Amino acid sequence: MSEHEFKGIIGQPLDRVDGPLKVSGQATYAADWRGTTPHLIGYIVESPVAKGRITSIDTKAAESCEGVRAVVTHENAPSQIPFGERDKGGRFAQSHAVMRSNEVRHLGYPVALVVADTLEQARHAALLVKVEIDAQDGIFNPETHEDQAKAPDGLDGSDEVDTEDGDFEAEYASAGHRVEGEFHTPSQHAAAMEPHATVAEWDGDKLTVHMSIQILSDGRKAFANTFDIKPEDVHIVAPFIGGGFGSKLGVHNEAILAAHGAKLTGQPVRIAQHRRNVFSNGPHRPRHRQRLKLGADENGKILAIHHDALSIMARDYPFAEAAASPTRASYATKAMRTQHRVVEGDIPKADSMRAPGEAVGTLTFESMIDELAHSCGVDPVEFRVRNEPEMDPHSGKPFSTRKMRRCLQEGAEKFGWQGPVSRREGNWLIGHGMAAAIRPNLMQPAEAEIELSTDGHLTVRLDMTDIGTGTYTILTQIAAETMGVAPEHVTVKLGDTDFPETCGSGGSFGAGSTGTAVADAAKSLKDDLLQRAAKADGEWKGANSKDLRIEGANIVLGSRSLPISELGERSGGLSAKGAAKPGKEHDTMAQYSYGAQFAEVAVDAVTGEIRLRRLTGVFDAGRILNEKTARSQLMGGMIFGIGAALMEESLMDERYGAFMNRDLAEYHIAVNRDVPQLDIHMVEGFDENSNPLGSKGIGELGICGAGPAIANAVFAATGHRVRKFPIHMEHLLESLPPLDG
Repeated sequence: MSEHEFKGIIGQPLDRVDGPLKVSGQATYAADWRGTTPHLIGYIVESPVAKGRITSIDTKAAESCEGVRAVVTHENAPSQIPFGERDKGGRFAQSHAVMRSNEVRHLGYPVALVVADTLEQARHAALLVKVEIDAQDGIFNPETHEDQAKAPDGLDGSDEVDTEDGDFEAEYASAGHRVEGEFHTPSQHAAAMEPHATVAEWDGDKLTVHMSIQILSDGRKAFANTFDIKPEDVHIVAPFIGGGFGSKLGVHNEAILAAHGAKLTGQPVRIAQHRRNVFSNGPHRPRHRQRLKLGADENGKILAIHHDALSIMARDYPFAEAAASPTRASYATKAMRTQHRVVEGDIPKADSMRAPGEAVGTLTFESMIDELAHSCGVDPVEFRVRNEPEMDPHSGKPFSTRKMRRCLQEGAEKFGWQGPVSRREGNWLIGHGMAAAIRPNLMQPAEAEIELSTDGHLTVRLDMTDIGTGTYTILTQIAAETMGVAPEHVTVKLGDTDFPETCGSGGSFGAGSTGTAVADAAKSLKDDLLQRAAKADGEWKGANSKDLRIEGANIVLGSRSLPISELGERSGGLSAKGAAKPGKEHDTMAQYSYGAQFAEVAVDAVTGEIRLRRLTGVFDAGRILNEKTARSQLMGGMIFGIGAALMEESLMDERYGAFMNRDLAEYHIAVNRDVPQLDIHMVEGFDENSNPLGSKGIGELGICGAGPAIANAVFAATGHRVRKFPIHMEHLLESLPPLDG
C-alpha cells in the first residue's frame, strides 16, 4: 500500500480509537485510578451560609469515628498563598486556596474535609462536624446591585470590554425601523457526566494528582501558586475526561482539598464530588441582563446596533463573559456600541460554559435581528444576507474566510424554508424560525513529540486532553496521514504533564492547535527517516531523499525497500518534536466559524407546551478533521442550544445565595424526548489562514444559533417575542389564541 493511499485519512469518519477502552470499562478516569498505596476517601462539609466568618468549629465527634484519619479545617490546613494571588497567568493559574482562613466565600464553600478509609465512614463523620458562622449579607443578583457595577479588566477571549464605532445616537434616531428589548438569561451548570474528581499524593514537596481537568499546563501553575511550590514539582495525569464543557478548564475545590488531605495523612486521598457538590464547588455560567437597540432604514439595511450586558463574577476570580462579542462581527452597520459590566458577588466561581459569550449573546442578538427583519417586512434569511459585511464591522480587518451567506442559503434550501411559516394543526400552533451562528476561530501555542520504536510503531505524546470530543482519534489521523502510514501503526498518548505542553481542550482551539503541532512533529520525523534511508548502507546509498517514499511499513525507492523498523532498530529508536503557534493572519485577519440554524416548533394552543419538531444546521468550520466526531460535536452543541432555549437554568434563592435545583432531577437538560432528529450539514472548506491543516473551531459552534432559531419559531407560532430564557409555557399564555379560536 503506497503513501498516497493514506493521504485521505484526515476527514474520514474513523471510529474512535479510544472507543474499545471506554466500552470495555478499561479507560481510567480520575476517580478510577489506583496506585500501589491504598487510598483514603475525602468528603466535603459545605457551608450553610453564603458569606461570613467561621467563629467556631468542633471536629471532635467526627475525629473519633471509626475509620476517620483526619478532619481538615482552616485551623490545620497546609500553608497556602491567598486565593486570587499570583494571577499573572490568568484565573486558571492563580492561587485556588481553600480553607486558608475562616472566611466563607459562598454557600456550599468547604468548611471541613473528612478523610476516612471508606466513603461511608467519611460521610457519616461529616454529619458530626459542628460549625458556627457569623453570617453577613451577600450579593447574588447583579441587577439589584447595579450601582456597584464596573467595567471588568478584560473579557473571556480577550475582547475589548467596550466599543464605539460611528455615531449610534444619530444613526438610531434616523432609522425608519427601530426595535429594542431587555433580555434575561439564567445561570447554568455544565452538568458533565463525570463529576469533578481528584486523587492527590505527596512525595515530599512533589505533588502528583490524577484529576479531571481540561488544561493541564494551567492546572500545574495553579497548584504551584496555591502551595508555593515549583511547577515542575507538580505532576498531573488526566488521560480520560468524562465531559467538560468548560467546567473543567481549571482546578476546583475538590482538587485542593485532596492535596490537603494527602499532606496531613501522608497517604493518597481521593475526592469525587457528588452531583450536588458540583453545583457549589464547581463553576457555572453567570446570569446576564442584556439590553439591545437596533435600527434599520426603509430598505432593510442596518444603521445602528447597541448591545450592553450586565453580569456577575465571583470575588477575586476575574471572569467576564463576552456576550456582545458576536454582535461586533455579525452584520454591516454604520454605527455600533457595545458594553460589558460586572458586579462582584458572593457566589461560586462564574466561569466558561460551552460557547461562553456567544451562547448567551447570539441567543438575544439573533432574536432581536429577527424582530428587526419583521419590522422591515423582509424575510429573515434575506435580511441577514442583505446585511452581510465585506470586512469585519468593528476591526475593519478582512475575513480569513466568510461563508455565512452560503450557510444561510444552503440551510434554507435543506430545511425547505418559505419564510417564518405559521399554521395550525388541531391544538398545535406550528412556527418556523431561523438564526445565524458565529464564533471566533482561535489558535494557541502547542508542542508535540513523535517517536519511532525499534519495531516500527509510532507513538505521539502531548499533554492535550480528550474530553469526549475525539482528540485521540483526530490526532491519530493527522499523524498517520502526515507520515504516510495506516492509523493502526500510530498510538496517541495524552493527558500527562510529563508530555510536551499544549493549550489543552477549550475555546474550540484544541484540535487545530495541537493537530498542527502533531503534523509538524510527524513531518520532521518523516524527513529524518528519509534522509537516514538515503544514507543507509546498500544499493541506494547516496540516493536523493526526495525520491524516496513510504509504502506502508517500508521506505521505497524503485523496486528496492527498507523496513521503517530497521531504521528504528539501527538508531535505537527515533523521535522528533513539533510546535504550533498562531500565524500573523490571526492578528491581521478576522477569524470566525459560521453557521445557520432553522427550527420548526409546535406549541400547544391550550397549555403553551413547546415541542421542537425539526432542527437543521449548516456549518462552516474549514477543513473537517473527522466527519464522524465533527458531526457529534455539532449535534452536542445543537442539543446544548435546545437546553438553553427551553429548559436549562440554575435557580437561586436570593435570600441565601443558594442554588436550589442542585441535581439532575431538578436541573433540566435536554433528553431524548426533547431532541428530534437533527439535520446537520458541513460545507466543504479549507482556511489556509487559520492553520496549516485548514481547520477551524467546531466544538462550540453548534450551540450558537440553535436557541434563537427556536425562539424565533416560537414567535412565528404564537406571536410572543421571547425576552426571558429559558422559554416557559407560562410565558406564552397571554399570546395563545382563545379556547374557542
